Amino acid sequence: MQIINNIFSLVHSKRLTQIDRFRSNPKEVQSEQLNYLLTRAADTEFGRKYDFKTIKSADEYRSRVPIRDYDSLMPEVIRLRQGEEDLLWPGEIKYFAKSSGTTSSRSKFIPVSKDALVKCHYQGGRDTVLIYNELSPDNKLMSGKTLTLGGSHQINSFSNKSVYGDLSAILIDNLPLWTDFVRTPKRKISLEPEWEKKMDLITKSTIKDNVTALAGVPSWFMVLLKNILQYTGKNNLLEIWPNLELFIHGGVSFAPYRSQYQELIPTDRMNYLETYNASEGFFAIQDDLSVQGMLLMLDLKIFFEFMPLSELNKEHPTTLLIDEVQTGVDYALVISTNGGLWRYLIGDTIRFVSTYPHKIIVSGRTKHFINAFGEELMIENAESALHDVCEETGAKLREYTVAPIYMNSDSKGAHEWLIEFENEPSDKQRFMELLDARLRERNSDYDAKRYKDITLDMPRLVVARPNLFIDWMKQRKKLGGQNKVPRLANDRQYIDQLLELNKA
Repeated sequence: MQIINNIFSLVHSKRLTQIDRFRSNPKEVQSEQLNYLLTRAADTEFGRKYDFKTIKSADEYRSRVPIRDYDSLMPEVIRLRQGEEDLLWPGEIKYFAKSSGTTSSRSKFIPVSKDALVKCHYQGGRDTVLIYNELSPDNKLMSGKTLTLGGSHQINSFSNKSVYGDLSAILIDNLPLWTDFVRTPKRKISLEPEWEKKMDLITKSTIKDNVTALAGVPSWFMVLLKNILQYTGKNNLLEIWPNLELFIHGGVSFAPYRSQYQELIPTDRMNYLETYNASEGFFAIQDDLSVQGMLLMLDLKIFFEFMPLSELNKEHPTTLLIDEVQTGVDYALVISTNGGLWRYLIGDTIRFVSTYPHKIIVSGRTKHFINAFGEELMIENAESALHDVCEETGAKLREYTVAPIYMNSDSKGAHEWLIEFENEPSDKQRFMELLDARLRERNSDYDAKRYKDITLDMPRLVVARPNLFIDWMKQRKKLGGQNKVPRLANDRQYIDQLLELNKA
């Protein structure tokens, strides 16, 4: 096995040198990425509009091209899905990664070019394995298979030339055939659209494989792994896969799940490696297993800008470049990519935990949200759903907040709604059933997690006593002014304080 790992290191020695280079010279490498993007896209419709051929610096690029969100991108996405070419990036865009949006649209469709697949997403995947090999040179990863858990995709309704679906499904569908020898399950199973059927097929097809690694979203994987244990009657995963040593995870915070995974995989040699791979691009990889923080991958054909949160919603916001950022500060992430995203405000906020090398954590979203289980429930979804349900039931709200109830060994995850009513609904169970239904209508990711209660149970209601939220704000000395109750939170910090106060 050591021979295999040594060969692996030799083959990838050039890549290690490249990674070391952007660790030490981030500004220079990022300037090269911007030049590459502008040159490649100069003859596209977007490139001609902003005269990419004459842009000579990052300052000129930032002054000439406006920051965009999905609303401003949507007209071009519609045209791309209908088969138009050379709009944002040279050639045809065949694939679109589907994810829930914060706009009026139920879902976003992020263009994924061939260049983005090969030079960004797949390269990021290779880099992940490479970095792990450096961190654990005596590993036996290559002696077995990696169990991946992907989504499904279908033919786009606008054009037979384009398809859409989860990014994971797009990546699996385009993998070279040789990867079938190092991953499981077979791609036909991975792309099965019916989740219950897929879970059953994965369970039966992988329990006899030599699985050495897992790769996917922690919440979804937890459901699958518990199903595998139930099917096999085993006490832990090592009784099924004795050589399991690595979980490559991302998408949602791993913190709430760590203890559960340690129970399922009771060994000190199990490693957990975080990545930041979104529909829009592959951004970062944890390169030290002992500390929090992911290395920002600065040469995967992405040009990064970092917007101070004070600049959000300004007409002409200021952004910082990689050599201008500071540790401990939250920035909204702005990206330009070889998928045709130009100064795109992705919606995530990041925080640098170090510079030189530049390492980040994902600190949140630019808007209120809950994404503890991959559901991406946005404040817009909650507000509009509540409005409709209150009209249907005659209920009136004073204040509310929502937070996740984390999975444990005996129960699935759920959302806990703490609501202070002006007028309580006569039937609280019906109120929550209607709210759940309206949320599912508005958010495809939430709907998927709620499907047959597989990942998320019905949301739970706690009725707040009168003036609970006012009393809480008094305690925090945040009455009046611009202070607001956090409507949606991705952790239980606020709601647990409120629930304790609610008992008083």
